Amino acid sequence: MGIKHSWQRTLRAQARDARLLLQEMRNSMILFVSVVLGSALILRLLYTYPGTGRHPAFGEAVYATLSLVFLNAVLPYPSQWYLQVLFFAVPVLGLAAGADSVLNLGSALMNKQGRAQKWQVAMASTFSNHIIVCGMGKVGFRVTQELLRFGREVVGIEVDADGRFVEKAVELGVPVIIADARRSEVLIKAGVDRADAIVPCTANELTNLDISLDARELNQEIKVVMRMFDPDLARRVQKGFGIHTAFSTSALAAPIFAAAAMRVSVKHSFYVGDVLLNLSELVVAPDSRLIGWTLQQLEAELDLSVVCFEMASCPRLNPDPTLRLKAGDKLLVLATLEMLFRLKELNEAAHSRQPA
Repeated sequence: MGIKHSWQRTLRAQARDARLLLQEMRNSMILFVSVVLGSALILRLLYTYPGTGRHPAFGEAVYATLSLVFLNAVLPYPSQWYLQVLFFAVPVLGLAAGADSVLNLGSALMNKQGRAQKWQVAMASTFSNHIIVCGMGKVGFRVTQELLRFGREVVGIEVDADGRFVEKAVELGVPVIIADARRSEVLIKAGVDRADAIVPCTANELTNLDISLDARELNQEIKVVMRMFDPDLARRVQKGFGIHTAFSTSALAAPIFAAAAMRVSVKHSFYVGDVLLNLSELVVAPDSRLIGWTLQQLEAELDLSVVCFEMASCPRLNPDPTLRLKAGDKLLVLATLEMLFRLKELNEAAHSRQPA
């Protein structure tokens, strides 16, 4: 984000914050202005200067009323009883309204946590085409970090004000609204109508579903990426509710745990349809049966894809398929778990006949 754009956003947030402050003092200010203008109008119409019979101009009446509010009368004391009542009532009503405005302003400024949240809401109101992350826990914070690396703007929602990642997210420049994301007004504060996507990733999948449906109701074009734990429910949500993507964290984690127990180095897993693909790293062992195989042969025999080939500390993306493997070469392959287990067996089997 450019410096100019950042300053413009800050100024817009400051303006919105100032409007919120004025709204908190609105009733007191309306009363004060009503007292001043009403009293000035009465003085303009009914008050006459002693001995001259002249009525004060409206500007004079306003000035006289303001002076009267602060107990500094500039007009001679009137003889009419109704104007005498006005001279006593104006200071009482004016000072009461002014004091109430000052107290409201002081209370708003002293309430640091409330002011901080209003500032976060003000900042969120300046975002557009951003991504909303609901649940600023461990998963939500990591998602936020990745989105920031991609250059996307993020607004966070977290129900726990003392969450361990809330302050860290704010330090990264992410507005975090402390509230329950299941409430439509909270999503509106986060700018759901202007957002490009929303990622409900709380620890409760029903909460995530509730947030997703509310977001879709408020913005039919928004993309929803939802965290879920039950793979069957995830599939039903995708088909039944039109949620763009619903990842089952348990379904993704289980094969990684299983692969780790089998000593298969899985870096990442993801589904393509109903097929779980795994990104795994392999170092060709000194007595591996894979020595002498070409990359093309490896991909054909084991039905996998070689994403990266590292030879003599020189990594190559989309390597030449005719390259032959030798001890110490490092591969990054994309395959199913079944093929990874098969690859591991071939790499660790010693003193076996090499394939033709």
